[in-house]
Amino acid sequence: MKKYINHIALFFLLGALTVNAQQKTEWELWHSDTLAKRDLQLQRPTSDTKFAKPLVEVLKYIEEQFSVKLRYSKNDVNGVMLKYAEYRYRPWSVEETLDNVLKPLDLKFVKQKEAVYEIKPFEYARRLPEDGEDILNYLQTVYADKASWEARRAVLQKELRENAGLNGLPAQPASKPIFSKKRIYGDYYVQNFALEILPGVYCTGSMYHPLKYKKASCPIVLNPNGHFGKGRYRYDHQVRCAMQAKMGCIAVSYDLFSWDEQLLQFEPRAHRTAMAHTIQSLNAIRLLDYLCSLREADTTRVGITGGSGGGSQTMFITAIDDRITLSIPVVMTSSYFVGGCPCESGNPIHLSANGTNNAEIAAMCAPRPMLIVSDGKDWTKDVPWLEFPFIQRTYAFYGANDQVENAHFPKEGHDYGPSKRQAAYAFMAKHWQLKCAHLKTAEGLFDESSCVEEDAKLLKVWGENGEDLPENALKGIENLYRLFHTYGQ
Repeated sequence: MKKYINHIALFFLLGALTVNAQQKTEWELWHSDTLAKRDLQLQRPTSDTKFAKPLVEVLKYIEEQFSVKLRYSKNDVNGVMLKYAEYRYRPWSVEETLDNVLKPLDLKFVKQKEAVYEIKPFEYARRLPEDGEDILNYLQTVYADKASWEARRAVLQKELRENAGLNGLPAQPASKPIFSKKRIYGDYYVQNFALEILPGVYCTGSMYHPLKYKKASCPIVLNPNGHFGKGRYRYDHQVRCAMQAKMGCIAVSYDLFSWDEQLLQFEPRAHRTAMAHTIQSLNAIRLLDYLCSLREADTTRVGITGGSGGGSQTMFITAIDDRITLSIPVVMTSSYFVGGCPCESGNPIHLSANGTNNAEIAAMCAPRPMLIVSDGKDWTKDVPWLEFPFIQRTYAFYGANDQVENAHFPKEGHDYGPSKRQAAYAFMAKHWQLKCAHLKTAEGLFDESSCVEEDAKLLKVWGENGEDLPENALKGIENLYRLFHTYGQ
């Protein structure tokens, strides 16, 4: 009997285990199905996932819906999720859609041609022409006459200097400029120089000087360099300075920060720092200090001209230093592009006075003579209808519209080429009453054929291999930062 009861108990126990096993299997199936449904739901954007979709898919959708081609680097889009993706679509406008999609991700688009757009990282220095127009329209509501403009100009000038890191610096070292031997070429000579602008920090370049001159007779022209190949050693930079000297001017060409001979003190990467903008600006100021002290210098005729990055320097130095009496910025005056290199916009100068741009900075030259040189193949293509009328408005506050001109070359590109140089020479000659008839061809053009292009090694003040670099020369961007720190910068 006891054995029988044990068999019955075992039977019921096995039955219970079987039922539990079946229930477990059913539960696992239900749970697995639920997980699958959840995974499927997660693939469909909902508020739970902030309607996020991969950016790659979003861009493909835009291409299909608008029949456009989008060009981009995979590094900028792979693995990036866009929240509320489909809510950003605007079926009536591909550009509004791209704007909504890209801005939250610090990306932007640039129209390359019809139905082709390039997607690239956000650039603080570059906007669209429409943005430039909006900015200029806004600025025209800020001031409407000479008094209100001069009040803003005073604020701009103060904040531009502060934001460029030029305040609180010590006086120029007492050391005298270092000069190489003169190289005489007919009616002018060239002499390399090094000017100590801060302890151990040298501005290097070449000075082109008329061979014959009288006291206080020579205009001064600074020629800041741009980001062109061969730097200030290139032909068009040399011939420009030589022609200015033949016209009777003291023309100065000097290196970009951490370019050319400055590489003996600072590594190439230093040029991609905001310090480049500070030092290049200080170079110009210290050079003016020295040049204006020369007995032959006519301090009523002080000019500055440069192309590209040199054009940025031209506008900036003209804006902050009232010693400049004539300005010729070349291929750089724009309301929507302020220069992509830190040596042009690495400091927050364009945030001055609640926001400004290069068109307004250029207008700070008023009522002094200014020639704006532009072309049809870069960001200055809109100057004749956009920036130039805005700048003319400022000149009109002074009744000085005849002091500002625009030389526009719609078929040319980004350079300081022959036609642009001819326009610059003529503008200088007109406003400074320079006697240049003997320098012109029968067609009335300035004849550059007697300007000598020197070998780059002749233009180096420290010697062909830097063997003459002074012992006190400061080296390395870190040491330059330490030097600025001692001045409370």
